[in-house]
Amino acid sequence: MPSAADIIKDYVTEFSRLQDWMVPIKETNPETYRSMHRRYIELKVTLSSLGVNLTEIDRIKE
Repeated sequence: MPSAADIIKDYVTEFSRLQDWMVPIKETNPETYRSMHRRYIELKVTLSSLGVNLTEIDRIKE
């Protein structure tokens, strides 16, 4: 079973990568962006509940 630190690391990595993908696609493919935004919100809520401070890593801020 993964440790809490491993889970947080994986989620932070996914959160960061997702934001990298979201920025360029926002204007070109709004439908895909909406889908990605739902995952962004899920990750943001999960990371916040795990006590991760998102101030520095949240580039979307929506």
